[in-house]
Amino acid sequence: MTILERTITEGVAHLQMNSPERLNALSDEMIATLHNALDEIADDKNIRVVILSGAGKAFCAGHDLKQMTSKRNANDGGRTYFKDLFDRCSSMMARVQSLPQPVIAQVHGVATAAGCQLVATCDLAVAAQGTRFGVNGVNIGLFCSTPMVALSRNIPRKQAFEMLTTGEFIEADRAVSLGLINRSVSHNDLATETQALAEQIGAKLAVAVKIGKEAFYRQLQMPIADAYSYTGNVMVENMLELETKEGINAFIDKRPPDWSQ
Repeated sequence: MTILERTITEGVAHLQMNSPERLNALSDEMIATLHNALDEIADDKNIRVVILSGAGKAFCAGHDLKQMTSKRNANDGGRTYFKDLFDRCSSMMARVQSLPQPVIAQVHGVATAAGCQLVATCDLAVAAQGTRFGVNGVNIGLFCSTPMVALSRNIPRKQAFEMLTTGEFIEADRAVSLGLINRSVSHNDLATETQALAEQIGAKLAVAVKIGKEAFYRQLQMPIADAYSYTGNVMVENMLELETKEGINAFIDKRPPDWSQ
C-alpha cells in the first residue's frame, strides 16, 4: 500500500494521504513523500490545480507522536531529531505555498495540530460539515508553535490564541466564519464540490494564476506602499504575456479566449 495515492484528471492532481490506521499522521515518511510529490507536480505544466485529502476517517491528525517518542532515547534526548523534523515539516508546508499551482485541502473528520496547520497552509479549503479543527497540543503539554504560524495568518489573532491555549475544537461552520476554510458542504458532496472548485480555477489561464499566487504571498509580507509597487510591476509583466493579450482581446470581442494557440 502506498502512503500517498496520486491521480490526475482533467489537469487536476489529487493527492490522498493514505495512512488511515495512523489518521494520516505527518510521519517522517509522509512528510518526505508529500514534499517529493509537490516537487514533481511543480514541474508538470499539465497540472493546473492540486487537491489534497486524507483516506479513512480523518484528514490528518498532525505529527506521529509514537514515532516522535521513539526518538527520545537518542544521546541528546531527541533534540537533533526534533529540530530536523520540524524543519522538514516547515519546508514541506512552505512548498505548498511556493507551488505554481493552487492547492485545495479537501477535509473531513478531524484536522488537528500539524494537520490543522496543513489546512491553513493550503491556498483554499473545502470541508465536510461536522469536520473538527484544532491545535490541541497544549492538552498534552506541547504548545502548537509551528501550526500557530499558519493558523495566525488565516484567522483573527484572539481566536487563534484561544484555540492554541484551550486546545478546543471548532467545527466546519465556525471555521468558515473565521476564514480557516472557504466552504462547508455535506459529506456526500465533499469530493464533487472540491473537484468543481478545482476545475473552475483550472479553467483560468495557468500563467496568470501562477503569477498571481506567487505575488499573493509575497505582497502579504510587505508594507502597503511596497506591496503596491511590487504588484504594479507584476501586473506589467502579466500584461505582456501573449495569452493575456488574447484574453483581453476576447473580452473586448465578446468571445471565449483561445488559449490553445
